[in-house]
Amino acid sequence: MRRRRLVPALATAAATAVLALAPAAWAAPEVPADKPLVLSRWTQPSAASYHAWADAREHRDAWAAYGFDWSTDQCTSSPDNPFGFPFAAACARHDFGYRNHRAAGLFPAAKGRVDQAFHADMKRVCAQYAGSRKSSCEGTAWTYYQAVRLLGIS
Repeated sequence: MRRRRLVPALATAAATAVLALAPAAWAAPEVPADKPLVLSRWTQPSAASYHAWADAREHRDAWAAYGFDWSTDQCTSSPDNPFGFPFAAACARHDFGYRNHRAAGLFPAAKGRVDQAFHADMKRVCAQYAGSRKSSCEGTAWTYYQAVRLLGIS
């Protein structure tokens, strides 16, 4: 009976000794120093910023070292495609901006810009429409923007 208890204790001691001798780099991967810059680049109101984020999202494995949170609930409790306007991707990028700026401790300073990028993304969706359909889309985008601007959790 004593022998069985001794074996796990020896295994634990051996593992501890091996880990103590391992270089620190083995313990945890280092997050690239430019993570805040990349995060900022992907959350600007420009179309180029949106496309860079969308490309990175499609190729997440290439950005794994950065530890970004790609999770999304899209437009939360609002429709992802209100009145047929496809806002889901804009909502996903907005979630990305909020979640990752919070995790980096940069949220209060970035919130306004992330909200503006959300509005710009939705307006680019609306640009494909004309006439009253475009006006309806832009009004819906404005409503979504105002909701996050005023109610988005800081």
